[in-house]
Amino acid sequence: MTIEITEVRNAQSMNAENTQFDLEINHPDYGWIPYALTPWDTDMTIDNTALLSLIGTDFAPFSQADHDARVAAFVRDQRDVKLSSEVDPIVTNPLRWADLTTEKQNEWTQYRTDLLNVPQQAGFPNTINWPTKPE
Repeated sequence: MTIEITEVRNAQSMNAENTQFDLEINHPDYGWIPYALTPWDTDMTIDNTALLSLIGTDFAPFSQADHDARVAAFVRDQRDVKLSSEVDPIVTNPLRWADLTTEKQNEWTQYRTDLLNVPQQAGFPNTINWPTKPE
C-alpha cells in the first residue's frame, strides 16, 4: 500500500548530484514529519519518484560546508560514545585504575588524548584514523 503525499517543504539537497534529500512531508496520518529521500530506499510505502516531482527545483542546494558540519557532529558523537563507554569506566574508577600497571595507565591516557584529538586530524571530518583501544 502506497501512502500518497501531496505536500513537501524545506527540501535540502544532500549531495552534489541532487539525488538525495532531507525534507519534510505532510503525512496524511502524522502531519508534517522529517523524511530522508534516498535513491537506495527500496521501501515503496511512500513513492519517492512522486516526491521528487513535488520537490522539482524548489530545494536548497547541496552545501559541502553543511555536509561537513553534519559529518563532524556525527564523528564527535561517535568519539564521545567511545570516551564514555570505553575510557571513563577505567580512568574514573580509582580501584580499576590502581590495578593497572604504569605502562597500561599510560596507554589509556594516550588513548583518551588521541580520541579527544580526533577533530584535529588532517582530513577531519571525512577521513578519520581512530586510535586503537588498549587491551
